[in-house]
Amino acid sequence: MTSENAQAVVRAISAARLNHQPLGPLPDPFRHADEVEAYHLQALANRYLSETGLGPVVGYKIGCTTAVMQAYLGIPHPCGGAIFERTVARQGAALDYNAYRRPGVECEIAVRLGTDVPDTPQDLNSIAAFVEAVMPAAEIVDDRYTDWRTVGTPLLIADNFFGAGCVLGDPASDWGALDEVAGTMVLNGTTVGQGKGADVLGHPFAALAWLANGLSARGSRLKAGELVLTGSVVQTNWVAAGDRIVMDLGKLGTVEFSFTV
Repeated sequence: MTSENAQAVVRAISAARLNHQPLGPLPDPFRHADEVEAYHLQALANRYLSETGLGPVVGYKIGCTTAVMQAYLGIPHPCGGAIFERTVARQGAALDYNAYRRPGVECEIAVRLGTDVPDTPQDLNSIAAFVEAVMPAAEIVDDRYTDWRTVGTPLLIADNFFGAGCVLGDPASDWGALDEVAGTMVLNGTTVGQGKGADVLGHPFAALAWLANGLSARGSRLKAGELVLTGSVVQTNWVAAGDRIVMDLGKLGTVEFSFTV
């Protein structure tokens, strides 16, 4: 893809996100882009979005790390995206429903890096040494598409794979065996989904290692202080204005928030 075409794609993706407009399938040559090109376009778009209101990239989200999400989205492998500073909220937040096109919520185990991850192959055991904190989290996703089932995986990746922010709970002092952590999503007092840490590629740190290796292959790396959402243990639930949500991650704690009317 030429630089000119890439910039045209970046403008289309960024305008749709910033203006809450539906993004449809893009014309050739992007329609036949592969995932390598998609991550390149994502990096270009992220620089633009950072400069035009979302703030710097402070971490990453990983989608499709569980069988339930792979089946729901029809994508058989993980996909990554960025998290921007101004899209991170804390426990008890009241989110502006009108700041999204069609928001959804996901139940996740989040980690914060304590030191830079070196440019060497990582696995779930080696990556653990770089984790400073683990916390309960909700990812906020946004359906920004005319039909996400038909726009294609490369476009979803270039647009940060539905990512629209997150709500973080308090860091756990002792997280123990993350594969045994149970996650429950409660919407307006009703349990709407349950899963466990082992659903995330066998262990949330396996997802973290996948991200580290992918960034390394693209000439980047995870850095100290960055946040990573490791993937939803339950299927996405699309929400309405006024909804109240609780993500209960067992021994990791809970995170509660709502969407304003």
